Amino acid sequence: MGDVAFDDLRFVESLGLHCSWDVLDHDLGTLARIGPEQVAAAARLVRTGDVFALNLPLTEPDPPLFRRDPLRHTIFALDRNNLDDRLDSFHPQGSSQWDGLRHVRAREHGYFGGYTEDFTPGAGPLGIEHWAARGIVGRGVLLDVGHHRELLGDPLDAFAGDMIGAAELQEVADAQGVALVHGDIVLVRLGWVTAYRRLDGPDREEIAQRPRASGLRADEAVARWLWDSGAAALGIDNPTVEPIPGDAAIGSLHRRLIPMLGFALAELLDLDALAQACADDGRWDFQFVAVPLGVPGGVGSPSNAVAIR
Repeated sequence: MGDVAFDDLRFVESLGLHCSWDVLDHDLGTLARIGPEQVAAAARLVRTGDVFALNLPLTEPDPPLFRRDPLRHTIFALDRNNLDDRLDSFHPQGSSQWDGLRHVRAREHGYFGGYTEDFTPGAGPLGIEHWAARGIVGRGVLLDVGHHRELLGDPLDAFAGDMIGAAELQEVADAQGVALVHGDIVLVRLGWVTAYRRLDGPDREEIAQRPRASGLRADEAVARWLWDSGAAALGIDNPTVEPIPGDAAIGSLHRRLIPMLGFALAELLDLDALAQACADDGRWDFQFVAVPLGVPGGVGSPSNAVAIR
């Protein structure tokens, strides 16, 4: 699939946003940028065979964010010799997750590709099952913004609502000596999961009631940087990609990226162990593998992701 520059994408005047509806497969979105060539090249990045799971337990964050109910896990006997289990109040986007293309719409313009109908369960356009059918496999690149800030003596407060812009993302990539190429899965570590793990019970309760996070600046420059880098997906270790609370004057990065550009977004990834390994040997790229749940018509999915070095 050939690249179209961000500034050459169709511009929707009433939203003031660019869209890739005429460029990408509607069910795959930016994942269409990953082909056999990118998958094979990613396999060649495996050197030590070390595997890093990038997922929090399904029960974290605890308490759940955004008014979700806690996951309930029941184990029961099928008979004397066999057990089964059941999950209730299971929110596929309650922990480490993929935001699918049904997750966000752009007002009257609809979801990615211009779909304006109200979606219902079952196979159909933009459902997460289209991602599950092929998996998400490619070259992963970690940009450790948190570590970079520490090296500069300007630590990032993961809960302060700070905004990381396109220039800083490029600065981190340059400092790490890594170049993004077409089809990359870009992972950004801010240190939100690290900071969350340090919280005691009352502070976690407060975060659940009033979520706070630093994140990527929700402006056109970040959308342009991600698109023109050739990224096939973006993963991050905070709950929302963009800061919480947001800034209405800047806009919504979710709206820019999901319904307009078709980006696959992963949130609340556990990147700490991977980041340490990358920092230890200076190798910031790896094979990335994820298989979303094949829920027909699904809006999102647990991330189910690993990095292989």
